[in-house]
Amino acid sequence: MTDARTPLVCVRGMRKTYRSGEGTLEVLRGVDFDLAAGEFVSIVGQSGSGKSTLLHLMGLLDVADAGSIELDGVRVDGLSAARRDRLRNTAIGMVFQSYHLLPELDALENVLAPLMVRHGVWEWLRARRRARDTARALLDRFGLGGRLRHKPRQLSGGEMQRVAIARALVTRPRVLLADEPTGNLDEATGGGILQTLGELNRADGLSIVLVTHDPTVARRADRIVRLAAGRVDDAPSPADLAARRWAG
Repeated sequence: MTDARTPLVCVRGMRKTYRSGEGTLEVLRGVDFDLAAGEFVSIVGQSGSGKSTLLHLMGLLDVADAGSIELDGVRVDGLSAARRDRLRNTAIGMVFQSYHLLPELDALENVLAPLMVRHGVWEWLRARRRARDTARALLDRFGLGGRLRHKPRQLSGGEMQRVAIARALVTRPRVLLADEPTGNLDEATGGGILQTLGELNRADGLSIVLVTHDPTVARRADRIVRLAAGRVDDAPSPADLAARRWAG
């Protein structure tokens, strides 16, 4: 059980540098970040500010040069690749701008993929009926009950993103990390995806970190964290200053 005083996700001193040609590019320069259980946080910043890099590090898709990441009070950034893979498959759900659905699989099979990876052959034969029921229930919840056997090429952008969200949730993760999930969608379709994320946060208590460059999208969250030049920018935005002047 998570202590109410302990963040679900705790990032400290995160640094990450990439090689660029013959030089280096320092993307993160000592980032501290906390996510409380049940919180919905947006991370915003201009292109190159490090927001996607930070999300990928929290999702254990990459390894930092320095700093630490704790999940539920346990440090996870130093785990072996195999243990990071297992943790992503059980505790961390991820949604990307480009969906990353497998084109040869239908919607139901795409959602089931993480559970198939988790189980061995014989264990999967025992677990598959319950897993299919769980996946169908998620797709029904997202209005895709009639699209279970459709391949990605037969789905709209909004439908593909909802399949991707269902796939991220089928493992019952502790936290959902979403990297520009509305970036490829029109305003109306993107609004529907954001509504879905908000409902998951409010109704299910799902902890969410959403990366976006769009301030309108960011305002859907409970809290906004700004990155600038690889650091958390504590300076108030113009919108914050305007709100304070109005309140005063």
